[in-house]
This record gives sequence, C-alpha cells and structure tokens, in this order.
Amino acid sequence: MTTATPQPAFVLVRPQMGENIGGAARAMLNFGLDKMRVVDPRDGWPNERAVAMASGAGRVLDGAFLTQTTAEALEDCHYVFATTARARGLTKPVVTPETAMKQAAERIARGEKVAVLFGPERAGLENEDIARANAIINVPVNPEYASLNLAQCVLLTAYEWRRQSADIVHERVDMTKTDWANHAEMEALERHYEERLDEAGFFFPPEKAEGMKVNLRNMWSRMPMTRADVQMLHGVLRQMVRWKEKG
Repeated sequence: MTTATPQPAFVLVRPQMGENIGGAARAMLNFGLDKMRVVDPRDGWPNERAVAMASGAGRVLDGAFLTQTTAEALEDCHYVFATTARARGLTKPVVTPETAMKQAAERIARGEKVAVLFGPERAGLENEDIARANAIINVPVNPEYASLNLAQCVLLTAYEWRRQSADIVHERVDMTKTDWANHAEMEALERHYEERLDEAGFFFPPEKAEGMKVNLRNMWSRMPMTRADVQMLHGVLRQMVRWKEKG
C-alpha cells in the first residue's frame, strides 16, 4: 500500500528493462516517494527482474498503478512535467529538476495532483507524450554526453523533491562524546597560554606585547573548539612545561 503523504506521481512510460524499473523504485523510496505509475512496460507486469532490483523497495512496485496509455496514467492530474534530455521543437516552459520540484511542492500544497513523466531507456519520451505535459524538466548534464539511465533520472528528480518537501539540515557537525567549549572554558585556555608564553619571553619587545596578546586571543576566538579540544591543549602545554623543567 502506498502512503497518504502528498507527493508527485512518477510515471514510467513504456519502460524496457525490469532492472531499471526496480532501480527507479529504490530511488523513489530513498527520498520518500512511493506513487509509481507504469505505462505499457515492454516485458509485462509484474516483472521479476524489477522485484529483484527493487530490494527493500518492493512495496513501491506492489503499489504501482499499471496503465496501457500515457493518457490513462495522467487522467487525475492537474499539472504534468516531462523529462527529456534534448530539444523537441515544442513550445513549453523548460525547468531544472530543482525548479520543477519546487513548483510541484507549491501545487501539491494547493491540493493539485502533479505527475512527472520518464521515458523509455532507448530514446526517451516521444513528442506525443511530451505534448501532454505542461512543462519540461531538463537536467543540466554534460552536453557532450547527455544520456541518463532511467533510474538515474528518477533519482535526481526524487532528490530534488526531498530537498523541497523535507526539513533538511544542510550542514552539521557530529559530536562524539563531547560538546562545544563555552566562553569561560575558552577564556581559561587563553589565559593559560598567555601566562606560559609570557613566562617564556614570547611577548617581545615590550612595546608590542599587548598587540601580540590581542592577536593571540583573536586567533583563539576564530577556532571552534570542543571541550575535548580544550582539555587536550591544556595537557599539551602542561607537558611542554614539564619537559622544559626536566631539562
């Protein structure tokens, strides 16, 4: 059973290889999509090779809607995108996958049903299919080698859908048994180094000492440190002082 999560339907038009259908199912589920529609698959349906390739994404195939024509697959849709790698001589808006999925998310939020057409592996969608679409998705690939595997194209589009529909943290630091050092801990580290460097005669000549100390503190403030980092640097300095005293 497919989920009730609002999402675009991915329509595979006359797919030829079961492996690519299975790969498309995996790509869809990777990014939270499970509404697949399959139009007139060459090797019939269900397809054992598709099931084998789908692996843990078999439920996408189980819930797939099978039709004989593209028109049938799009009957309930309000807006349709067609993926193609080359110009087709048709006057239509042409957008990137990112823009397409942004528009799809906006339309779906308004209660519309959106579909994305993906063509067969050998030659892609025919103009008759593309003519049914409201807009074209064109992936900005290398123009000298624009061929994309069916599952790859599904993956790219599904990824962009996820970016538009999910609460994604775009950058993070994974902390391992520690936390960020607070201001007081950083102050203690700065003071420790300043005192020891002062004892070693580092701040010379005297007229430049204050400026050197300001620069040193500024350097510490630019360094994001964990408590473990601070403890290690305290330990490094203590060991260096002990080593010097032994000498």
